[in-house]
Formats: sequence, structure tokens, C-alpha cells
Amino acid sequence: MNIHQHHRFQEDRRIADARALSPERGPGASLVAIWHAGWAVMVSLTALIAQTLPGAILAPTTQTALLLTALPGVLGVVLMARDTAGLRFLVMGGWLLAATAAAGLTGGATGPVPGLVLLPLAAGIALDHARVGDDRLTRLGAVAVILPLLSGLISAWVNPIPAAAPALAAASGLLVLIALIAALRLTWGERRRRLTAAEADSARLTALLGDQPALTLVLDTAGRATAHWGAAPPALSVSALADQGLVAAVHAPDRPAVSAALSRAFAGQPTEILFTPRTALDRRVVLILRRFDRPDEPPRLIAQAFDGTAQFARELRLENARAEAEAQSAGKTRFLANMSHELRTPLNAVLGFADIMRQRLFGPLPDRYADYAESIHQAGGHLLDLINDVLDMAKIEAERYQLALSDFDARDAVSAAVALLRLQADEKGVHLAAVLPTQALPVHADPRALKQIALNLLSNAIKFTPSGGAVTATLDGVGPDLELAVSDTGVGIAPEDLQRLGRPFEQAGGADQKAQGTGLGLSLVRSLTELHGGRMTIDSTLGEGTAIVVRLPVRSPPTLPFEPAEGEAEAPATKAEA
Repeated sequence: MNIHQHHRFQEDRRIADARALSPERGPGASLVAIWHAGWAVMVSLTALIAQTLPGAILAPTTQTALLLTALPGVLGVVLMARDTAGLRFLVMGGWLLAATAAAGLTGGATGPVPGLVLLPLAAGIALDHARVGDDRLTRLGAVAVILPLLSGLISAWVNPIPAAAPALAAASGLLVLIALIAALRLTWGERRRRLTAAEADSARLTALLGDQPALTLVLDTAGRATAHWGAAPPALSVSALADQGLVAAVHAPDRPAVSAALSRAFAGQPTEILFTPRTALDRRVVLILRRFDRPDEPPRLIAQAFDGTAQFARELRLENARAEAEAQSAGKTRFLANMSHELRTPLNAVLGFADIMRQRLFGPLPDRYADYAESIHQAGGHLLDLINDVLDMAKIEAERYQLALSDFDARDAVSAAVALLRLQADEKGVHLAAVLPTQALPVHADPRALKQIALNLLSNAIKFTPSGGAVTATLDGVGPDLELAVSDTGVGIAPEDLQRLGRPFEQAGGADQKAQGTGLGLSLVRSLTELHGGRMTIDSTLGEGTAIVVRLPVRSPPTLPFEPAEGEAEAPATKAEA
């Protein structure tokens, strides 16, 4: 039985029970109404016949009592049109009043019609018809018999009533006996029918549970199976679960985890666990546990067990594939780090010799050779920047990059980055400006990393801003955060490229723009920002420019006065040109 069938079965049972317990009108209500109508007709005919027979004239009080007991029968006919619990209690109240009044008029059990005192019991049994599991009206009728008895005793004591003919007393008893038998047949017959239907439903449910592919168990507090349905997974014996318990059927290394899962489930926390059966170490079983409580019974667990060998094998393959991918990635990272480190030493020598020739320190050079030296120096510088970026990226990916945290003025790192790129901006015709606070901005961070973040952002902005454009670096404190924003009036970034930027070797724009970089600059900025616990956001409009904001939670109150950097003049309150 799958979960959908189970839910459908439960919903059908709920609807059927609701219809039985709160019907508007149905076969149950019709039979109860017929019982009431039958009583009203029989007692009215009895009163009429007893009055008309020669020598059997009823006393007016006795005739009135008989007719009073007919009124609740007439009232009960309304159940044919509408049947509710409140209306049944109202009819029951009518029976109680009529029986009490009749007993008061006739002397009750000592009078001429003693059988009428049992009418509340018969009516309660009849009104419980079609309400299986609800005996309130029957119990109410049994208790309510006391009122007619008391009323009759009081009436006989206050005003003794002469004894009537035994035939009339027997007739009243026969009438009530017939009504009582009819009520019992109605209610108890319905109970037997409902009980048979419930047993059939239970048998169907048991059959459906027995045909399900998983094993459903009921576990006691000791972990033993007290009931089971469905097919057991291979290597899991149901008889062993009933005799020895669940923990004994588990491979020894997995027993602590299974015991902990049972404890969590008994504490009310649904639990799922994978374990190895003791008799088949090459297989796995998935167990789902949920607490099951019933009133006046100790807590139990509902457990579902199914074969998890295939699932375990898939997870094991995925885990092995992940470990292999991580090993390959780590190997690639180590290779890049080692290669970058080995390349930097000879490249620095190349740059040094090219710089000597470019500056003609040992004599003049032909113009062509001087141009060659200049090209070698520029290409080497670009290659060294790339190698440094690769080395830093490899360290970050290998989780070997260590931040050297210290207290310093954040303006110094940004000013140094702006100074390093001033010449590059001037040669390209880009206006480079820095907006820095007039007061010291103390932070607790890695000064080299902050300088690298500023260098990469400014370098990218200058690189992709055409001549005549502007690049602005703004530094400020926002609460506990240090905010560095670099904006430009360059080519901008297309919306479809924004999601990719920030990952290693990802670039935006056309082929001419991609040829100007490696795609590592923004990736390094993002990684260094996240190492500080910060975040980087990019806002760009194609053809209008880009603004990149870096926020680092690194601000700290100044402990020592900061001296202005050498050559730094007092800046205006809103802007300082670095």
C-alpha cells in the first residue's frame, strides 16, 4: 500500500464516519422516525381501544398519561426531514418529560400503566441508532428512568391511586417491551453491521499493508517488533526483530548510531538512518522512525525499512567521484602554485636586464634595440602580474592564503594603489581621482590584501575606460564596515555577464576586451573580500560605466594617533586627490 492509497483510504473512512455521525437525512434517521411513529400509533390505539371496550373504561388521568407519551413519538417524526445531534437530544428531553408526567399522573410503577417508566431507556436506545461508538443517549435514558420512578412514588404517596385491572398493566408492559425490542434491533443490528464493515475494512487495510514493498514495523521501547506488514529487505529477519530486537540485527559498528536514532525517535524527532545488517555486510537498510502514541499505552515507534543497497552504492560512487575531483583540483592548484613560483625568479631577472637596457645604464643603444627593451619590459611586467595573480589564486583555492592582520589607516593602502596607477591613467588619458576621508580611518585587516583589492579594481576600471573618461575611488566608513567603491565611465558590463564575473578566468565583453585581461582580477578581489568576511557587489550599465563596491567588516576604533602620510596635505572636507 503506497502513501497515496493510504491517504485515500483514510479520507474515505473519515468522510463515511462524518456522514454517519452527523447526517442531515439518511436511512438511520428514517428508521428512528418510523420507530417513533410506530410508538405514537400503538399507544394511541391502545388508549382508544381500552376506552371503547365495555367494562374497560380508563380513568381520565390514565388516558391523559397514555396520550402524553404519544407526543414524543410525534416529535420524533421530524428526524425524517432533518437529523442532528442537538435535535436528537431535544427529542430525548421530550421523552423524559412525558414519562415523568405520565408517572406522576398514574403512580408510576405502582399504577395502572407501570411499563411507561421504562420509556426513556427505550427511546435512548432507539435514538443511538446509526451512531456507532456514541452511547450517550442510551446512558442518558438508563439514568433518566429514575425520574419517572421518583415521580410515580411521590404521586402514589401524596394521592394513592386504586389498582387497575391486571390486563391494562400487562398491556402497558407489552407495549414498552415491544418498543424496547424494536429499539434494540435497530441499534444493535446497526452496530453489528458497522462492526462487520469495520472488520472488512481492517482486513483490506491489512492486506494492502502486507502487499507493500517496504517493511512496516511497530517497535516497543526495547526496540522489538510487536507487529509487522509488508516485505522485509534482504538479510533482515522479522522473527529476529521480534525476538532479539532491532539493535541485535545491526552490524556492531552501526549499533551506536541505531540506538541514538531510536532515542531521538522516542523523544519525538522523526529520524532516518542507514545501517548494515549483521548477517549481510554487503547490504544496507534504510530505516525511517516516527513516534506513535495512543492513550493509556506506552509509547511505540512506527518504522519503515527498505533495501538501501542501491542507494548506498550510488552515494558511494558520488562520494568517490567528489573525492577524485577534489584531489585533481588540489593537484592542479599545487601545480599552478609551483609553476608560478618557479617562473617568477627568472622573470624578475628578465625584467631587471630589460630595465637596465631601457634606461641605457651602460651606454647608448640603437633606437630599435631600445624599443625592443621597452617591449620586453612591458610584456614581462604583464606576465609577472599574471603570475602573481595565479599564485595568489592558487593559494586561496588551496586554503593556504594567510591574512596578515594588523591595525593601520585604510587611506594609506588606497593612496598607494592610486599612486601606482597614476602614470598608467595619465598615459591613457583617463582622469583618476580618489575621495578619501579627511580623518584617519583605522581598520584591522591585511594591508597588502586591501592594497591588492584597490589595485585590481582601479586597474580594471582604467583598462576598460576610454580616453577622456574618469575613474573614481571612494573610501569611507559605514558603521562597522569599511566601504571601498570604484566607479568609472567606461564600456560597462552586459547583464548576462554580471552573473559570471568574479569567478576565475571569467571575462565580459567582446574578444578585443577579453584580450586585455586574464579574468583573475575580480576573482581575486572577491576572494580577498570574502577572506575578510566581506562582500562585493557590481552595478553596471552597458555603455555608461561600472561601479564596484567592496564592504569589509574591519573597522576598529583608533588606539594610536595616525600621522598623515609623507607629502599628504590637508584635504578639503569632501574630496582629496591622491
